[in-house]
Amino acid sequence: MAMDITGRKLFVKALLEEGVDTVFGYPGGMVTDIMDELYKHEEIELVLPRHEQGLIHEAEGYARATEGLGCVL
Repeated sequence: MAMDITGRKLFVKALLEEGVDTVFGYPGGMVTDIMDELYKHEEIELVLPRHEQGLIHEAEGYARATEGLGCVL
């Protein structure tokens, strides 16, 4: 019996199980498939930066302000 789940689906499932509701991500390269999967899930907001180095600062500010997880992709 073959399983119908991909690595990108497992990744997003793990984010949801860990309580991640916002991901700060920069699209391109190896993460394109993950970005496509994230767009399918309304439970996770995807924040795109104006500059990729700003991602860390955005995620840190989010974590401090909400006491939640600041997830960077």
